[in-house]
Amino acid sequence: MVNVARSGTSTDDIAGAKNTVRFLDADGRFAPTAPAERFAAELDRITESDKLEFYRDMAVVRRFDIEAGHLQRQGQLGLWVPSQGQEAAQVGSGRAARAQDTIFPSYREHAVARIRGVDLLDVLRLLRGVTHGGWNPAEVGNFRLYTLVIGSQTLHATGYAMGIRLDGAPTGDVSRDEAVVVYFGDGATSQGDTNEAMIWATSYQAPQVFFLQNNHWAISVPVTRQSRTPLVDRAAGFGMPAVQIDGNDVLASYAVTRTLLDDARGGAGPAFIEAMTYRIGAHTTSDDPTRYRGGDELALWESRDPITRYRKYLEGEGVGSEFFADVDTEAADFAADIRRRVLALPQPPAGLMFDHVYSEEHPVPDSQKEWLAAYEAGFEEVGS
Repeated sequence: MVNVARSGTSTDDIAGAKNTVRFLDADGRFAPTAPAERFAAELDRITESDKLEFYRDMAVVRRFDIEAGHLQRQGQLGLWVPSQGQEAAQVGSGRAARAQDTIFPSYREHAVARIRGVDLLDVLRLLRGVTHGGWNPAEVGNFRLYTLVIGSQTLHATGYAMGIRLDGAPTGDVSRDEAVVVYFGDGATSQGDTNEAMIWATSYQAPQVFFLQNNHWAISVPVTRQSRTPLVDRAAGFGMPAVQIDGNDVLASYAVTRTLLDDARGGAGPAFIEAMTYRIGAHTTSDDPTRYRGGDELALWESRDPITRYRKYLEGEGVGSEFFADVDTEAADFAADIRRRVLALPQPPAGLMFDHVYSEEHPVPDSQKEWLAAYEAGFEEVGS
């Protein structure tokens, strides 16, 4: 099952990559590659309504993402992590996960968060710095908290998946058995945590899918400098099957993720997906991508926009303009509502930063909290 990509780590035209799973070509035509045939049956199980939801997910999150960028530039967020260009990889895989699955994100999976039920205001609360977390995973489709330390979530995910295995899974019922999806970027593949996670996952055949979004840049370092081989090939070294997909094709992302998650539930152990995509914006709003990448490369990937491609496909299937107009209105309303709610967020008490550091009371944060309260009270006395 291991696919060998001709050039999986550069910005070469992946349309010519014979081992890449893709259903939709760059013009939105249904033109599966040969490796896609194995996964085609998954597309037969999704409804027309499902296909429309895929588009809605991508379009609404794109608009949210743009609005969040505006808010950061206006000083309302400390930082923003754009996801533009990666919507198809996220929506396809996010919709492929079953309700009982647990998702371990990095910090850019806004579309997956929305799919699993996270109020995206909670993502902005985190980036505004008014919370350390933002949501309870048990209440939002087992979607764990964002992880800002590169690659660390892969170990968390593997540990959780090993726990599932030790608890007796798989039972043989893929509709009930649990699996784990962990998201990470190409930069994380250079981290020790990620490599250790894959070793443990394969050693213990954990029910887990490693979902790599290769967006080609680890901040300013191109993936070609990080790896001499296509990243999809690395999985073989861990004894893990791997599939490279066109990450800007939402149908490919869905079908492959769905298949490999069911395989993992069925006892096949972990698998690796390399989604070839691209971040159109900056790594975060703290950097300037024009300093390290060229306009031609950006233009190439903009021409592969996942939403434009999928819209063309739906239009070819007979979906009318009224649907797209309604989605545009919904996305604009969503963005306006997010802005309104961000501006209305209250300032949290300073002592909140000491709460929940430990699950039980602990003298160190307690004393620090008391010290801070006394320190701030001193200013009030001076001003009185």
